[in-house]
Amino acid sequence: MVSAPPFGGGRTGPWALVPPGTWKMPVPWFLLSLALGRSPMVLSLEKLMGPQDTARCSPGLSCHLWDGDVLCLPGSIVSAPGPVLVPTRLQTELVLRCHQETDCDLCVRVAIHLAVHGHWEEPKDEDKFGIAADPELEEPRNAFLQAQVVLSFQAYPTARCVLLEVQVRAALAQPGQSVGSVVFDCFEAALGAEVRLWSYTQPRYQKELNLTQQLPDCKGLEVRDSIQSCWALPWLSVSADGDDVHLVLDVSEEQHFGLSLYWNQVQGPTKPWWHSNLTGPQNITLNHTDLFPCLCIQVWPLEPDSVRTSLCPFREDPRAHRNLWRAARLRLLPPRGWQLNAPCSLLAEATLCWQAPGGGPCQSLVPPLSRANVTVNKTLQLPLLNAHPNLCVQVSSWEKLQLQECLWADSLGALKDDMLLVETRGPQDNRSLCALEPSGCTPLLSRASTRAARLGEQLLQDLQSGQCLQLWEDDLRALWACPMDKYVHQRWALVWLACLLLASVLFLLFLFKKDHVKAAPRGRAALLLYSAEDSGFERLVGALASALCQLPLRVAVDLWSRRELSAQGPLAWFHAQRRQTLQDGGVVVLLFSPGAVALCHEWLQDGAAASAPHGPHDAFAASLSCVLPDFLQGRAPGRYVGAYFDGLLHSEAVPALFRSVPVFSLPSQLPDFLGTLQGPAAPRPGRLGERAKQVSRALQPALDQLLQAPGAPGAPGDCTRDGT
Repeated sequence: MVSAPPFGGGRTGPWALVPPGTWKMPVPWFLLSLALGRSPMVLSLEKLMGPQDTARCSPGLSCHLWDGDVLCLPGSIVSAPGPVLVPTRLQTELVLRCHQETDCDLCVRVAIHLAVHGHWEEPKDEDKFGIAADPELEEPRNAFLQAQVVLSFQAYPTARCVLLEVQVRAALAQPGQSVGSVVFDCFEAALGAEVRLWSYTQPRYQKELNLTQQLPDCKGLEVRDSIQSCWALPWLSVSADGDDVHLVLDVSEEQHFGLSLYWNQVQGPTKPWWHSNLTGPQNITLNHTDLFPCLCIQVWPLEPDSVRTSLCPFREDPRAHRNLWRAARLRLLPPRGWQLNAPCSLLAEATLCWQAPGGGPCQSLVPPLSRANVTVNKTLQLPLLNAHPNLCVQVSSWEKLQLQECLWADSLGALKDDMLLVETRGPQDNRSLCALEPSGCTPLLSRASTRAARLGEQLLQDLQSGQCLQLWEDDLRALWACPMDKYVHQRWALVWLACLLLASVLFLLFLFKKDHVKAAPRGRAALLLYSAEDSGFERLVGALASALCQLPLRVAVDLWSRRELSAQGPLAWFHAQRRQTLQDGGVVVLLFSPGAVALCHEWLQDGAAASAPHGPHDAFAASLSCVLPDFLQGRAPGRYVGAYFDGLLHSEAVPALFRSVPVFSLPSQLPDFLGTLQGPAAPRPGRLGERAKQVSRALQPALDQLLQAPGAPGAPGDCTRDGT
């Protein structure tokens, strides 16, 4: 039996790998899996002259196409009376059906692969008793297997069904094996349409085959000279110029056309972003911060039933992918739901982790959140029995941590000093327990020199007495959270008492020294946040921080914590510092600069991060995801203070949202600024003025040097996005 060549794939030309004398089908190398924008190449199509439909089949088969269309009535599935022919696979190819050389329509060619379904009946047992078999059953394989194959096509607003009669000699048919294929030419369809194909037999012996594909439009094919609807189509090109992207539309001067920018989301419908009716030609500029991988452009002439061209040129643009992660938001929803919000689909994985107090790295937990691709903009449930403030969700891409959010952020309070126990269950009701610590999972009752090993017996008793909270379990494992507060109190009670006595003695000794009396009380904590724009501004911030330490104030700033920032990352460092500062009754100081204002405006306008690249130590950019909710929900007063430097920024440039807390100009308003920072412990006005002069003297040289530097910023205006 001569087998048909493969339909459409694995060849470099239409006749490749076809031996001489065998059946030939002029099939190009590509299949119809072309969605616009996936491949930059432009494809030429085979032309079929004449309006009639045709059918042809591979060697060994005979086929006939019924005249006219038939009704699409699949009916119910029935049992096959014996071996029958059934369709097993559909393949498609694009061709052109032409009435004249320059008057063509797009057409879909369909190949139906057929195989034998069912088995021959075994000879009856009459021969065992000497009874002659029925002569009609002696050679059933000399007959033909016949099938009526229905091919259904839908592409709005067109729907057709054609009937193909196919037969093959029974001697060539083996159950379960392919017998060849039938090719139908062809179904006409509109450019850019979605087509759906079904195939089944009458009567129907199995579930119908189906295939759905998106046809390319004029932009993806060499059809501009063949399909008349493409003649007046606006042609679009995309070019880059530094940070800007130009959309150039090649349109005649008086032609009217529509232009739409939209986000082509895989999950859910497309989301329009910008639309306008224009007159060509046009050159439209987009800021690079507006780019996302799913940002697509659609253009069409303003005529009835016009063809629309779509282009998604930013799928592989690194800037678009960076913008997408900056716009992504991870939300935890009560009681145990979570959601990743983003304009486009993300190739990312989500994991559950345990965040111990102290600001260390969040330790990954393989159960109960499996490493699966995240579906954006969809609420997912954490498979937990109980929530705990130390449980966090991490989202990573290509093994790089992108987002982290903890359950304690809103509803469950601060992190707890609990020990996480991992229970592993074996056969015959055997189980083992280990405690999750920074060094790993330490087995209980071991001789290790860790806290969990020293308290192993007590933790085991707590677990057995029901004092631990079960977070999750399955047939093989379980997670438990055991409180450690009582052990800390018991173990360190005497130590704390000794420390208090020693501190009291030292305090009394310091009281006898006048110069140190005012330095002995513990100053209020202040966390300085700023946008690291250049070395000059960092020197200015360093001068301010050093001067504030003399007041006294306990100042935290990322300039002095670069090693911790490199180890933890800006987001984790800010979380730890902010929590500690607010727990100690301190204040977070937002130092506004032109770069910081630009970052805030971009977050407030569209949720995207700042357009300028951020360094590995830029805590300000990392902190906006937590700072902004405090201001939006009214939690900022009493916890935040704003400031800006004279000559670098006007007070009107500070976003209105942040003016809900005191905002001071430095050094002109230093007395009020210092009084607010020190709070109730602020000295009398005269002493406060002297301290303000000291801070001003320390601050002024660095400020003058920054203002005199070439290209130093003047008084900036409002920060807006450059886009369309």
